Amino acid sequence: MNKGHPCANSSRVRSGQLEPDPRLAERMRRRQRGDGFLRPIAAHNQAAFDALVQWRESHPGPLILDSGCGNGESSLALSEKHPEAWVIGIDKTAARLERRGLDASLGPLHSRGRCCFLLADLVDLWRLLAAAGWRFERHYLLYPNPWPKPAQRLRRWPLHPLWPTALTLSNTLELRSNWEIYAQECELALRQSGWRAELSAVQRDGPPLTPFEAKYRSSGHDLWRVVGSAPSGPDQRV
Repeated sequence: MNKGHPCANSSRVRSGQLEPDPRLAERMRRRQRGDGFLRPIAAHNQAAFDALVQWRESHPGPLILDSGCGNGESSLALSEKHPEAWVIGIDKTAARLERRGLDASLGPLHSRGRCCFLLADLVDLWRLLAAAGWRFERHYLLYPNPWPKPAQRLRRWPLHPLWPTALTLSNTLELRSNWEIYAQECELALRQSGWRAELSAVQRDGPPLTPFEAKYRSSGHDLWRVVGSAPSGPDQRV
């Protein structure tokens, strides 16, 4: 640990779960049968999506999705990594996005450079994006909270009812975490869905994509990266 670093104080993930969920394959089969997520779309999320559709009309070109973008630093980093694309960063917390210029009293969307920041809940936005046929060049899940308590496991994205919906949004998905079991569950869930998936350690000499990643690295944590690729097929983009 780099004790001189101001962010080198993050605790490691603690959990009573010592291996990937043994019922993961069973849960994935149920999801794929369409045992749906029936919660109605919230009005504020519909309004956010409508604002995004209007923004898209004047911003053609490839899209990158940064789901759970936090304060938006990851979206800015991704826009440098993919200068040919527009990056859409979505987060449900206004205080985080205010750091990127969002004024929630004026609306749920703020555009900055090659980034578009949207205040909304992913559970609703993923469904709205999928229903409208949106397709992204890459989909990033970089927010680190893996809900490590065993009783919370169904809140993790790879075990969440909306996981199949998330997989319709792009042919390439990348998830990062400082908890290896969470990354393993993502790799297994992708493969259970017919995707190719590879789990690897994040190289320590590369630039961190998020403030959390920088903090975990400074605290001496191992960081994990899962990259998934969908089976080849038509890729129609909005």
